[in-house]
Amino acid sequence: MELQKYGKLAVVAFVAVGVILSVTTLAALTSDQVIPLSGSISAVNLGVYSDSGCTQNCTTLAVGTLSPGGTTTQTVWVKNIGNIPETLTMAVSNWNPANANTYLTLTWNRQNTVLAAGQSIQATLTLTAAANCGSLTTFSCSVTLTGTQ
Repeated sequence: MELQKYGKLAVVAFVAVGVILSVTTLAALTSDQVIPLSGSISAVNLGVYSDSGCTQNCTTLAVGTLSPGGTTTQTVWVKNIGNIPETLTMAVSNWNPANANTYLTLTWNRQNTVLAAGQSIQATLTLTAAANCGSLTTFSCSVTLTGTQ
């Protein structure tokens, strides 16, 4: 009876150690690095707004935080403020630190869209982080949206 009691105790101890090791290993493998996005946004031949009514100018990007391997988005509205159709393009520059674009990619869903005079359209900017972001913990960049004839 005494031997059977120790056998059950050994199994319980073995399971408890297994659970503890599994949780510890999972914690060691989980990356909790968070990267805040901050940047400026400017426009050439266009208006960029934070609301669908195109009344609130959008001059900064602030989409919160991003974990390695993650994706986050920000929605803006782009308006052709001219009187002829414009083709939309986006350029990203002034990465800080300079190698941030090694780990981060900023795209949007309106590249080469033609926007009629006076027309506005919703656009989504998508920031994607590499699974391994090195020592990157903060960054900034400049985004320029351009309308060309």
